[in-house]
Amino acid sequence: MTGSLTRKLVGYLGAALVLLVGWQLLSWAVGSPALPGPLPALAAFVTSFATDLWPHLLSSARRVLAAIALGTVLAVPLGLVLGRSPRLDAVAAPMIFLTYPVPKVVFLPVLLILLGLGDTSKIVLITLIVFFQLLVTARDASRAIPPGSVLSVRSLGAGRADVFRHVVFPATLPDIFTALRIGTGTAVAVLFLAESIAGRTGLGYYIVDAWGRLSYDAMFAGIIGMALLGVALYEALEFAEARMCRWTRVGR
Repeated sequence: MTGSLTRKLVGYLGAALVLLVGWQLLSWAVGSPALPGPLPALAAFVTSFATDLWPHLLSSARRVLAAIALGTVLAVPLGLVLGRSPRLDAVAAPMIFLTYPVPKVVFLPVLLILLGLGDTSKIVLITLIVFFQLLVTARDASRAIPPGSVLSVRSLGAGRADVFRHVVFPATLPDIFTALRIGTGTAVAVLFLAESIAGRTGLGYYIVDAWGRLSYDAMFAGIIGMALLGVALYEALEFAEARMCRWTRVGR
C-alpha cells in the first residue's frame, strides 16, 4: 500500500512538473497578459484561496457532490433491475435510447426558468448527466453477467435479493465506478457552464467574473481551483473503488 501511494505521488509530481514547464513555455511563446505563467497564477491561487476563492470552491463542491450522490442512488438500482429483467427492459429501453443521446446541457435554460438561479437547477442538470451515464452502464453490465454465475448461487438456495447482493452488484461495481469517473469529468465541465451563466457563486462564476474584470491571475486561480476539484473527486472515486472492489486489485 505504501509503495503504491509513493508511486502515485511520484507520478503526480512528475506530471505536474511537465505541465508547469509546458505552461511556462507556452506563456513565454504567447507573450500575453491573458496567459500568465504558472508562478503568478499559483501565487494568485494561494492569495485568493485565503480570501474570496474558498467559498466559491465550497459551493461548486457541494453542488457536484449532491448531484453525483443523487444520480448514483437513482440510476444504479434501476439499471441493475433493468439489466436482469427482460420484460421491464423491453419497456424502458426505447425511452433510454431516445433520451440518452440528447445533450443534457440544452435543458439548462428550461431548468433556470422552472427552478431558478440557485443550487437546485444546477444540481438537477448535473444529476441528469450522471444519472444517464450510470443507468446505461449499470444496465449493460448487469445484462452481461454470465448465466452460470447466477445459476451457481441459485443452486445453493439463494433468492432474488441474494443474487443481486452477492452476484449482480459485485460484478457490476467496477463498471459503475468507471462510469462514475467519466461522468464526474463531464459533471465538472457542465458545472462550470451552469455557474458561469447563472448565479453569483461557484468557481464558474468566479472564473468568468475575473475574466470580465481582465484579472487574468485571478481567472487562472479559479481554473486551478476547478482542476483541483476534479482531481479530488477522481481520487476519491479511485480510493472508494480500491476499498470496495479489492478483488480487481489482486496481483497489481
